[in-house]
Amino acid sequence: MKVLVTGGAGFIGSHVVDSLIEDGHTIVVVDDLSTGKREHVNAQASFYHLDIRSPDLSQVFAQERPEVINHHAAQVDVRRSVVDPLFDADVNVVGSLNLLECARAHGVRKMVYASTGGAAYGEPQYLPCDENHPLNPICPYGVSKLAVEHYLYLYGLGHGLEYTILRYPNVYGPRQDPFGEGGVVAIFARQMVDGQQVIINGSGEQERDFVYVADVVRANMVAIAEGGRQVYNLGTGVGTSINELFTTMKGLTGYAREPVHGPPKPGETFRIYLDAEKARRELGWEPVVTLEEGLRETIGSFSRACQ
Repeated sequence: MKVLVTGGAGFIGSHVVDSLIEDGHTIVVVDDLSTGKREHVNAQASFYHLDIRSPDLSQVFAQERPEVINHHAAQVDVRRSVVDPLFDADVNVVGSLNLLECARAHGVRKMVYASTGGAAYGEPQYLPCDENHPLNPICPYGVSKLAVEHYLYLYGLGHGLEYTILRYPNVYGPRQDPFGEGGVVAIFARQMVDGQQVIINGSGEQERDFVYVADVVRANMVAIAEGGRQVYNLGTGVGTSINELFTTMKGLTGYAREPVHGPPKPGETFRIYLDAEKARRELGWEPVVTLEEGLRETIGSFSRACQ
């Protein structure tokens, strides 16, 4: 099967590409390298250095004729979405619409869409959030990602496009950029390995649902064939506070300092973790990598990169 992966040079997308190639699929990667890295793209994939908003995207579809799209390209920085909501919407909504139009015009069968569970629900009315929880995002990023979910429904209804939507928790692991995407695990890992001062935004009592990238990749692999026109949370169903995360990582790295607390980030949900029972029941998916195991692997990758 030929699969086009947008954002395939990025953190999660590049891992998805590797797994798809291992399974024998033919892969086309589209990435503008604004946050992704060319060296992360599997050598067996065809690569196009292109923004998903570009009118040239249609030429890629005409030449490659993909059967499935795995859509990971996005503006993912919550803080930037608050500061510049027009840019956020341009990339995430207009870019995704350009992709959907290409899919419609060139006979793509299905799209697997990386959405957000961390930002979609807003401040939870109950925990863990399941897929029926009200959708009240408190940042432009959450709004833009949800808008594409609605467009997918529309294209499924009007054009017969199959799709599976995966709402991600806080994904972490090797290749996450501590400077660009700003995942807290990557930031802490770099600071601890380099002996720099760790800064916790806010009280540190805010909670997140941390899932290792390999588990998220497994969900993407299943979603290629399963989960027709459905939305699935990915998550552990358990919240881990940033203070707890720091303590665990401090023990794994031997980091000697105590954290410094800075101001909280605007637009971020204080406490969120996700109920993934639907994914377990219908896709046979559940996370298998424990937080400590995943953190150990992630810290190891940063340590090796610094050598």
